[in-house]
Amino acid sequence: MDLIYIRRMYLKRAITMIVIFILVMILVAIVIINHVKKVTSMNLCLEQTEIQIETILPNNTKREKGIITAIVENKINLPELTEKGKENMATIYKSDKKRVFLTFDDGPSKAVTIPILDLLKQENIKATFFVLGSRVELYPDIVKREYEEGHYIANHGYSHMYSQIYSSVQSVLDEYNKTNDAVRSAIGVKEYNSHLFRFPGGVPGGRYAQLKKEAVAELDKNNIAHVDWNALTGDAEGKTSVNELIEELQKTMGEKNSLVILMHDAGNKKTTYEALPTVISMLREKGYEFKSFYDIIK
Repeated sequence: MDLIYIRRMYLKRAITMIVIFILVMILVAIVIINHVKKVTSMNLCLEQTEIQIETILPNNTKREKGIITAIVENKINLPELTEKGKENMATIYKSDKKRVFLTFDDGPSKAVTIPILDLLKQENIKATFFVLGSRVELYPDIVKREYEEGHYIANHGYSHMYSQIYSSVQSVLDEYNKTNDAVRSAIGVKEYNSHLFRFPGGVPGGRYAQLKKEAVAELDKNNIAHVDWNALTGDAEGKTSVNELIEELQKTMGEKNSLVILMHDAGNKKTTYEALPTVISMLREKGYEFKSFYDIIK
């Protein structure tokens, strides 16, 4: 009887140990499964977050090992029209010292803007590009290059269709905003605002003179300056040769100390680029310093 009893006791203990072992293994399995689920869920959330982050990142940012890093290449201060800047703009055509602002309208274009940028980089000159929003959308990479190389990207409206942009004062503002949005998208800087507008055809006179006058007032309320020009090469007035462009510039610049020169970088203005080396050389010989509107509006 004692032997049978002992065997039964050992059997019970063995069964108890097996049951305990099984229960422990079940608990361990449950813990492991829950941990795996938690890790998987965290990874999934991280992946979704990364996808969302990449969706909203501007063009000039990148992600390395999950860290968002801003790419800063020749970082340029954002334009900001200060009170001093407004005073400077009001006297833009007056200066005791010789200075010149090279400005290009109606771009960008592959055929003309790119070689102009190459030349300006070679000559270490910063210019102002009054871009059309419709062209910015076609060639955002060129606008991004303009910005990164330190040129001033100003606003020339979206369509350049007089019947459209000058249909109302609100249309002028709408085209400014639409172009502003296109530039922001192109350069990847959501805060960018040029604060500088050039009316297609300029402000003075013409069929839309009164509307332009009213639009100037509205732009001013929104802290946006406007500028025309006081010298030009005539590349939009039928001048077709380099000599003609140079002669027109010499005639219109006269003996002025402060020059805002109107040129164009639309795709059909190759003569503008061809004349530009001579324009730069001539201005330097006459003692002009090349200035940027960044220096003026602050």
